[in-house]
Amino acid sequence: MKALEKLNEADILSLCKEGDNDAITFIITRYRAAVEALASKYSDSPIERDDLIQEGMIGLLAAIKSFDCGKGTAFSTYCYTCINNSLQTALRKVSRRKDIPQGIVVSLEEITVNNKNTALSAEDSFLAKESVSLLTQQLQTELSKFENSVLRLHMIGCSYSEIARKLGKTPKAIDNALQRIRKKLKVVSF
Repeated sequence: MKALEKLNEADILSLCKEGDNDAITFIITRYRAAVEALASKYSDSPIERDDLIQEGMIGLLAAIKSFDCGKGTAFSTYCYTCINNSLQTALRKVSRRKDIPQGIVVSLEEITVNNKNTALSAEDSFLAKESVSLLTQQLQTELSKFENSVLRLHMIGCSYSEIARKLGKTPKAIDNALQRIRKKLKVVSF
């Protein structure tokens, strides 16, 4: 670490890009106060201070990884922008969760009862159930009744001909439905 203090920042960043852990630690240590200062600007946010600092550190690591000395921007300027963007993104994600309709939220008790023998934490179980619920809701909205039937049978491992036989359609109709489903699912977000 002492040897790094003698180098200029551009050389240290070059070492970071080569995977030098000491150089990465050096830059992180140098800019940690900046991360904390930027995170403290959002003290009124619903995210705890330590979590904001963690998000800021993710932004700092992204800055270290993607910084290009040849662009003419000082690393400090680029770094502050990346940290701030990371914080803003985290805050946007939290505010989006507030917009989830109450009807699809699963109670913590229900998760705990349903998942006694799993290795998932309560939070992971909650997020998994929430994601499945949102996906199910979007599938019902985006896909036709026929497409939903095709998708469910396809997901349990039925072949095109089995699906066609069960639904009274041709294998070509099943293939076309699955193609439409794939296109529709590319734009589904939750």
